[in-house]
Amino acid sequence: MNSRSEKIFSAVGADVLVTTQDDLRFYLTGFESSFGVVINDGKNAKFYTDSRYLEAAKKNTADGFEVLEYPRGTKLSQLLKDYKKIGVPMERISATEYLSFRDSGFELVDSMSAFRDSMAVKTEDELSRIKAACAATGRAFEELLPQIKEGMTENEVAALLEYLMRRNGASGTSFSTICGFGANASVPHHETGDAKLKFGDIILIDFGCKVGGYCSDCTRTFLFGDDKKHEDFKKAYAHVLEAHMLVKEKFMAGMTGKEGDAIARDCLAKYGLDKYFTHSLGHGIGINIHEYPNLSPNSDDKAFTDGMVFSDEPGVYFEGEFGIRIEDTVTLQGGRVVSLTDSNKDLIVL
Repeated sequence: MNSRSEKIFSAVGADVLVTTQDDLRFYLTGFESSFGVVINDGKNAKFYTDSRYLEAAKKNTADGFEVLEYPRGTKLSQLLKDYKKIGVPMERISATEYLSFRDSGFELVDSMSAFRDSMAVKTEDELSRIKAACAATGRAFEELLPQIKEGMTENEVAALLEYLMRRNGASGTSFSTICGFGANASVPHHETGDAKLKFGDIILIDFGCKVGGYCSDCTRTFLFGDDKKHEDFKKAYAHVLEAHMLVKEKFMAGMTGKEGDAIARDCLAKYGLDKYFTHSLGHGIGINIHEYPNLSPNSDDKAFTDGMVFSDEPGVYFEGEFGIRIEDTVTLQGGRVVSLTDSNKDLIVL
């Protein structure tokens, strides 16, 4: 049994740990698949999958797992018949699964908090994958800029960027790329569409990719030509960038997510912009684009530690006018914030 699986099993305190969720299973086994079950009883760790993945799983699953083909027609409860207390991620199982376990006589113990705490602090291998994903996003963005032309649609720009991320080593996107032109940038999660780019438009792009199963997250806001009508935008951009950089300077290990959010929010409040900062400062990043821990006004009191990876993304949004968000993927090393995203954050005018 590998150390990661052993650590989570020990923290849960059940007779057996049962993991079926794709991301949690990948975290344990290091193998990505759309189907599988990991059963770990503290002595043996078994990874069941189907014939589509069996050959690859035997070659690529982390050490410490016995890889087996899931027996067709067998209910999961039959594989667990020797156990009484089973650990499952309660918030991630369906009502049907819960009822099935309960009706089969199992006592359920929540494993999600153990996964959450373990996944929050990245290993050097995990950090290297996230760094590679951030590098791919940075190179792709730099290659995108000279290819943006008037008349292109939001969808065309997003598609080109996604292609460039793949060309730079990504296996895919970490979420659907958000591209908003002009007033569309005022919607934080705008649905990328067919709006056409015009001279003087503000462009906001929120994008990220996956490398080795791990995500990057980046947002850039810039101008497509300067029509001299964006003085308010430029002032607001400078203030958002100040808030973004202040987080990197002031946030450190031992502080809470709530305290981190307050650094950016208080900075924007000096300029009367805090009421336009309508989302949280950031979120954890790893196998999933949104993970624990969070940086928000409502974050719990758990202190951040070295090895945590999260976004630094203050933003302001003026309905029907424009929006600004500046986002890097960052981590804590030696107690201080280190950016994993290298691309330029000064205001770009194409």
